[in-house]
Amino acid sequence: MTVELIQGLLLAFALVVILMPPYIRLLRHFKFGKQIREEGPQTHMIKWGTPTMGGLLIILVVLGIFLALRWPVQGGVIAPIATLALVGLLGAVDDYLNARTGEGIKARQKLIWLTVVAFVAAYQIQQTYAITAIAVPFYGPLPIEPWLYVLFAAFAIIAAANGVNITDGLDGLSGGTAAIAFVAYMLIALLNTPAQPNLALLCALIIGALLGFLWFNVHPAQIFIGDSGALALGATLAVTALITGQILVLPLIGVIFVIETMSVILQVIYFRMTGGRRLFRMSPIHHHFELGGWDEEKITIRFWIVGILAALLGVTLFLATQPGQLI
Repeated sequence: MTVELIQGLLLAFALVVILMPPYIRLLRHFKFGKQIREEGPQTHMIKWGTPTMGGLLIILVVLGIFLALRWPVQGGVIAPIATLALVGLLGAVDDYLNARTGEGIKARQKLIWLTVVAFVAAYQIQQTYAITAIAVPFYGPLPIEPWLYVLFAAFAIIAAANGVNITDGLDGLSGGTAAIAFVAYMLIALLNTPAQPNLALLCALIIGALLGFLWFNVHPAQIFIGDSGALALGATLAVTALITGQILVLPLIGVIFVIETMSVILQVIYFRMTGGRRLFRMSPIHHHFELGGWDEEKITIRFWIVGILAALLGVTLFLATQPGQLI
């Protein structure tokens, strides 16, 4: 199984690296360039027109390899595969509209689509695994009603999707932190009781594809991941966490996504409560550090380091939980 994971990771990496240059040229030909928000840091205006929708290639490579190796798809991985495809489609449409008009899908419409996918995925997971408890680190399984689990799982999927999307603001930031989180859950899937080799393989393919994408996305980025990648990978990460039974560890493993999201929420609350004052120079928080004089590369690498340390702690918490008692 370890050999297959390594081979799958390397294959996904190689395909993305080989296909990305012609894919970038194709996006440039059709003028699928990112339109930068004017209210963002002015230093980002130089990125105007950089091809976006890089996540679509990641998704196609991952799904193509996985379906070739694991067809027909078994029940245990239907939810993450479907989530990756459906949320990726939503993000691709949003990227397309942004490139064409400067405005993506309206926030309310995007949330409705994401909510539908989240509830379907949450229901499928609950039914497939007959989940009646949630694993709590250092404690064990905590009983939960099926309907409450579906609500909680759907919320987790929506929150993770938006968390990764909010993090997508600097070259290499969301792609690198997402890859780190998937490494953690690949290890959890392998060490789980019982082991989940198909889920681990999917994580390995995503990791390989993300590393290939980062080859072109590190500063200065030649392509952006776009909503097609950020939303889809965030939602898929949450689904993966749910299937392993380690959803309560996700806020730690994905601590960067939590910090980024909370910085936006706190900024809005503080702004309204103080009549226009700001808690941060700009949110999400990576822009706060950027306006404070940190180089883009420094912010990204330091966030990666925090993500790695958090992932290690998350896997440690998983090992402290008695797996196998969840279902």
